[in-house]
Amino acid sequence: MDQKPEYKDFTLYEFRVQGELDDCWADWFNGMNIRNEHKPETEPVTVLIGSVRDQVALHGVLAKIRDLNLKLISVRKLGSGN
Repeated sequence: MDQKPEYKDFTLYEFRVQGELDDCWADWFNGMNIRNEHKPETEPVTVLIGSVRDQVALHGVLAKIRDLNLKLISVRKLGSGN
């Protein structure tokens, strides 16, 4: 019987992209928190914050950002958890 591995360890990441994403994209980004920032005289920025279990998942998030044709501003590792 096949069992899925349990991922107890994760890393919290913040992704900043140019443009605006609606909250409805949270499921597609595996439940990440989506926040839009608006500052005068600058383009809107979307901040995605969520847990990433490993490098494969990290590359998956980056691929989704690419697939939506969003300009990646930054990726920041916020910390680890379990």
